[in-house]
Amino acid sequence: MGETFFTSKDAAKITGCTLRQLQYWREKGVIVPMVSATGTGRSVYYSRSELVELSVMVYLLSVGLTFESASGVLQQLREIEPNFAKEKSQRRLMLVFDSSEGMLKLIDFERESAIAFLDKGLPVIPLWLDRIYLKM
Repeated sequence: MGETFFTSKDAAKITGCTLRQLQYWREKGVIVPMVSATGTGRSVYYSRSELVELSVMVYLLSVGLTFESASGVLQQLREIEPNFAKEKSQRRLMLVFDSSEGMLKLIDFERESAIAFLDKGLPVIPLWLDRIYLKM
């Protein structure tokens, strides 16, 4: 059974991003789909796993992260959970500010840790992969 692919329009509709965002993310190398150069133009097709990555980017931007921060978090996610987009991961993570490195860092979600960060006045952003899958 072959993998299902989605056009840019379908990908935008499913994930809630715009066609311009898809193009920009493609140009920046954040999420690069398969491109077919057959016929008179170029056709861009996104796999289901790329739709998951797109959904993560849309979510990260929706909570107020900049493009640079969101793409960095997506890269961290790829490193700590390499198959998150291919397999329905149930992992729940949170983004916290690591003051020693001066950056947002993904760690496993633990309620007590999240509350401790909040008590210190530090932001906590949940990234629950199981919830990302539910929206697709």
